[in-house]
Amino acid sequence: MKLTKPQDDIFFSDSRFRVVVAGRRFGKTFLSTFELLKHALQGNSRNCWYVAPTYKAAKEIAWNMLVDAIPDGYITKKNETALSINLRNGSTISLKGAEQPDNLRGRALDFCVLDEFADMRPEAWFEVIRPSLSDRQGSAVFIGTPRGRNHFYDLWAKGKDGALDWSSFQYTTLNGGNVPPKEIEAARSDLDERTFKQEYEAEFVTYQGLIYYGFSREDSVLDMQDDNGTLHIGMDFNLDPMSAVICVRKGEKLYAIDEIVMFGSNTDEMVAEIINRYPRRSIIIYPDPASRQRKTSAGGRTDLSILQNAGFSVKAKNSHALIRDRINSVNSRLLSGNGSRHLFVSPKCKQTIKSLERQTYKEGTSIANKDDGYDHMNDALGYLVEYLFPVRTEYATPQPQRWT
Repeated sequence: MKLTKPQDDIFFSDSRFRVVVAGRRFGKTFLSTFELLKHALQGNSRNCWYVAPTYKAAKEIAWNMLVDAIPDGYITKKNETALSINLRNGSTISLKGAEQPDNLRGRALDFCVLDEFADMRPEAWFEVIRPSLSDRQGSAVFIGTPRGRNHFYDLWAKGKDGALDWSSFQYTTLNGGNVPPKEIEAARSDLDERTFKQEYEAEFVTYQGLIYYGFSREDSVLDMQDDNGTLHIGMDFNLDPMSAVICVRKGEKLYAIDEIVMFGSNTDEMVAEIINRYPRRSIIIYPDPASRQRKTSAGGRTDLSILQNAGFSVKAKNSHALIRDRINSVNSRLLSGNGSRHLFVSPKCKQTIKSLERQTYKEGTSIANKDDGYDHMNDALGYLVEYLFPVRTEYATPQPQRWT
């Protein structure tokens, strides 16, 4: 097993608490595996944890890599259900999820990796894990990609400011050496500037002000004529209002040519309005994934079944994408990191334009403000765009190698 030069610098740092801010595919899990093995083998009967935002993430991200990296002769027991590995020296390496921080209480720790700490509730560290390290004067590594200036940023700043026992590191995806420069440049053209800086350049992007900052009336509003081809319709289900944005696709470009906003309405009425405006058309609906269960019309029928029974092709993911992924997908089409635009809105789509221009983040947070009603049309557009053009930030994980 061999670490890169940046990983070496982190690995051999003698700071008790290390904060690693890194771009995508830097090799964070690979480094975490090294760290866990090093600390588990430093003495007998040591207790070392890898903590991810969820149990599912811990298993999917780190379990196989960790198991494959440890020589069989070191292991006395593996428990895939509990995600724990017992070593011959009496040490235990355990993988945990931080969904419920209180469930992590009760164990003295020698070492802990907190992977993607920005996506965890801060009390997982401050109220649970940090006290668990005190009995044995244990150490920790925080590692992940930024998510605005939240609790992860606070710890990184602590290390940068020279706090006792703390050190901080920051590396881009290019520094990691696992993604070719050509691929990084391709990502720059696919992603909006803010997302690219966060995901690939490991910058703490401030989420404040307008959400859809790439939209402008001068560059994004374009009067595109309907060519009578297939219509792509994003739909958000709410009684006040039901919202739909009607688009046509030209290769990689998407044009919003019409919108429907219906107050005090239901899915049956929305279907009737679409058919009235666009009879005998090929139509694909991209609804809120909750339509599989949600019922906004009478008769016990789900919104999804109503759309399907009307003859529409319906494309919905099994579960919601993260809100930030929908936002990033729309922003990347409005204005990519290399300055190109692939999403345009007709001047007749007045509510869509107003919504893109005005929806903001809640002050001091990365949470979209839904209090002013601008979220409905943006959500409708987001379901469509994220389905057709999902933002790709993940790449193949390097093959694990055995510890020697």
